[in-house]
Amino acid sequence: MKQLFIIFVCASSILLLVWNWEKTPHLITTTVDHQPSHFFPLDVETKHHLQLQHNNNNNNNTSQQPSSHHGNTTLQQQLIASSHSQSTLIHTPTKLVQTQACNFGKGKWVPADNRPLYSGFGCKQWLSGMWACRLTQRTDFGYEKLKWQPKDCKMDDFTGPQFLKRMQDKTLAFVGDSLGRQQFQSLMCMVTGGKEMPDVEDVGNEYGLVKAHGSARPDGWAFRFPATNTTILYYWSASLCDIEAVDQAGSETTDYAMHLDRPPAFLKHFLDRIDVLVLNTGHHWNRGKLNANGWVMYVGGKANTNTNRRIADAKNFTIHSVVRWVNSELPKHPGLKVFLRSISPRHFFNGEWNTGGTCDSTTPGSLEVVQDESSDPIAAAAVKGTDVKLLDVTGLSLVREEAHISRYSIRAAPGMQDCLHWCLPGVPDTWNELLFAQI
Repeated sequence: MKQLFIIFVCASSILLLVWNWEKTPHLITTTVDHQPSHFFPLDVETKHHLQLQHNNNNNNNTSQQPSSHHGNTTLQQQLIASSHSQSTLIHTPTKLVQTQACNFGKGKWVPADNRPLYSGFGCKQWLSGMWACRLTQRTDFGYEKLKWQPKDCKMDDFTGPQFLKRMQDKTLAFVGDSLGRQQFQSLMCMVTGGKEMPDVEDVGNEYGLVKAHGSARPDGWAFRFPATNTTILYYWSASLCDIEAVDQAGSETTDYAMHLDRPPAFLKHFLDRIDVLVLNTGHHWNRGKLNANGWVMYVGGKANTNTNRRIADAKNFTIHSVVRWVNSELPKHPGLKVFLRSISPRHFFNGEWNTGGTCDSTTPGSLEVVQDESSDPIAAAAVKGTDVKLLDVTGLSLVREEAHISRYSIRAAPGMQDCLHWCLPGVPDTWNELLFAQI
């Protein structure tokens, strides 16, 4: 009899627990309910920001935890991606949707009939003749007919009207070297479709971009599309640091202090007028360029006395310095988006630019980039832990050795090839497609 009583009590307890769980199944998630608010599903804009920030920095320790739901919906609990994951799981009452942050630098080149996005015979209003390979004696133009296709994610198709709509009442600035200038000219051609647009205004004087007396050209250009009040500008800063003349009494030459720990003065003056900023540097960091320009490295307001210091170390220091500075400015400019564009690769074979190096190939070295990490670890390390995003173009450009100016340069000395700059239309157009997809 005693055994029957014990069995009855146990059975009653089990039935009570089952009945209680069916009425309030969410009780098993009480540990989740007591977590801080950032563990719960966020609004779409915040989720998107976290996904992009996580994908670029790969060190975001903030997790998102799905909240519980009442009613007849089956309870779904998923462990949200850790700081080493590449995706974010978003919980809904009906199904679990996985949204993967796109790694735009991983993918492949595919043939595309709708490329190029503008004619290489046109766009003379914006495109420098030295980069317009259609106007040279080059005869192979297969490099124009390839489109970049990121793996496992869709990239928005670029159109000029869509870009202007997205950038209405905004300013996009490229600050960097001649490869940055190529990206700037590429974007101007893409937005206009390579057509003449006399209504576009030259507003360079608003940014101090005027040709100084005795100079071959101004320090940059700025153009405004009046219909949408969209401004696109380029400022030449090959080193991404502040450069100022150093007075030398009695000297016929002028040296320039290259302040590695200071951003370009242009950025300090005009950052509050910029909405999207794209930074780049790289190929001017060599002894020959520094000596030819009379640039002397300074840190903390003092000249570097260590002549054995590696130029590469100075470049890396400067990249980290300017990224830290602009990241510190972001709280003051909540609408500002900043990208550090990874380095554009060179393709000199059998020598250097001045020792017979060539890039005569008419086919890509490969069509696919399979690695997850950037091919520019310096740039990737610089943006890690910041809100500055990496515009990763190195890997996808590295396989396109056939798309340089090559032997068809109109400015190079006889026997020299340009295996640094790109034909336009060409690879820099893809850089801008990646940029468009992220703004």
